[in-house]
Amino acid sequence: MEKFHKSERLCSRKTIALLFEKGSVFYSSFFKVVWTLADGAEEYPARVVFSISKRSFRKATERNLIRRRMREAYRKNKNAFYEALTSAGVRIAFIIIYRGHTIPDYHAVERSMTDMLGKLAGEVSKRN
Repeated sequence: MEKFHKSERLCSRKTIALLFEKGSVFYSSFFKVVWTLADGAEEYPARVVFSISKRSFRKATERNLIRRRMREAYRKNKNAFYEALTSAGVRIAFIIIYRGHTIPDYHAVERSMTDMLGKLAGEVSKRN
């Protein structure tokens, strides 16, 4: 299994602000995704941030549980997504925002994550 490395995480406040200003948005069953094409020669084809609303989940333990499930689902399903991005020759930065109001089980998150990554790969190939 492939790890989810620190360099795959999007940490730049400037890039995150740019995403919300000029990024493209689409929705899947559990997630809102804001993405844009990235410039630069990063090591990985995608950099990602996972976000859960504090308004929907007041307890940090609940937000952390959902974030861990999202990260694990992403880690397990990112290889096919990375192959699609490298074949298109693009690099992207994106934010995955959980928009549910209940704590989902892992299998539901993983199903939604695979659907969302496929949809995102399609959106990127359309744009490019």
